[in-house]
Amino acid sequence: MTETHATTDLDGLATELDREYVFHSWSAQGALSPIVIAGGSGSVVWDHAGRRYLDFSSQLVNVNIGHQHPAVIDAIHRQADQLATVGPAAASLVRGEAAKRIIARAPEGFSKVFFTNGGADAIENAIRLARLHTGRDKVLSTYRSYHGNTGAAIVATGDWRRMPNEFARGHVHFFGPYPYRSEFWATTPEEESERALQHLRRVIQSEGPATIAAILLESVPGTAGILIPPPGYLAGVRALADEYGILLILDEVMAGFGRTGRWFAFEGYDVVPDLITFAKGVNSGYVPIGGVVIPERIAATFDDRVFPGGLTYSGHPLAAASIVGALDAMESEGIVENARRIGAEAIGPGLRALAEKHEAIGEVRGEGVFWALELVADRSTREPLPAAAIGRVKSELVSRGLLPFQADNRIHVVPPCVVTADEVEQALAIYDDAFAAAL
Repeated sequence: MTETHATTDLDGLATELDREYVFHSWSAQGALSPIVIAGGSGSVVWDHAGRRYLDFSSQLVNVNIGHQHPAVIDAIHRQADQLATVGPAAASLVRGEAAKRIIARAPEGFSKVFFTNGGADAIENAIRLARLHTGRDKVLSTYRSYHGNTGAAIVATGDWRRMPNEFARGHVHFFGPYPYRSEFWATTPEEESERALQHLRRVIQSEGPATIAAILLESVPGTAGILIPPPGYLAGVRALADEYGILLILDEVMAGFGRTGRWFAFEGYDVVPDLITFAKGVNSGYVPIGGVVIPERIAATFDDRVFPGGLTYSGHPLAAASIVGALDAMESEGIVENARRIGAEAIGPGLRALAEKHEAIGEVRGEGVFWALELVADRSTREPLPAAAIGRVKSELVSRGLLPFQADNRIHVVPPCVVTADEVEQALAIYDDAFAAAL
């Protein structure tokens, strides 16, 4: 620390610099008042003054291995000492090791990884692969979805963020299952699944199966509400895709690499996709990276044909090293199993107990370290809790030392996969107090 910094209010300086020079995403700039984060360890972060917060947002639901895991930091350091950057056209040992570890977790038949700089451009390239492989154009995706903020990815997204950005072509949206707010007048999860699949079938038929390259789904929709697929839904989508010769792309950017208590979320739903996109949890965001996992039969399309895509930093060696460090540590330390266990034994039961105390919690849903509390003004009508009340809940949580992930009328409970039972107990007490104070 310099002498100047030693006598400076670093939190104040960080806030001043941020306000003066930084343009934030998805925000009206004048309304911003971001929390300063100076450091972190595991499930905890702190500012320069030492105020600590339980990070139950995992930042953007990506710090699966927790903050500052020594194995990942060490892997980045060692690679930086050896070779800090190399172009994607060269062969790189660490890039190959990262790809090998990802393929080892993928279903049988997957053989290649195309590396990108994050989840959005993973979606872009999965769509490109699907269109070139099939010779078709349209991509079907759900209204309740988020796939990223690049050209095709944002138009594939279903929520409001699509609307100011609709410049890509060939995208069609449909309703996926959401039993709590069914579009299909369903009264059971099984009925919701059956009717949602019939709706999708009719959309496919109406759009013309021969025009559709891919169906793009989040295995478990994340920002849209942590919508656990009802029984048979994903397998039913797989069957429809096979029937009509359409590729199935599963977006594992948020749900993958431990978040659901499995390496890939789709492993729990009796389905194997044609293409898999990933980012976030593969290295917990320590260095930006993402990618597409490709089966041999699709990769072979480009054995004698140029794939018209690439990125300067594809498979960047520091990012690749962070994947190797993260995945090896997650395996050796049982981190994915911890996520499964802590969700089943601590988070799920604790959140359901909260719902019994607080009328505003309309539904609890999730698995692993991937949970949502749907907040309502009235349980019988399921009217969403107003934005002002959600804002009060969020403020009360932060003031008590917990960083929440809030989306629409929901609080998402999404700590790192390394979260402990004691930390969950602390967080549950904070949620309880915050709901009581705000509502």
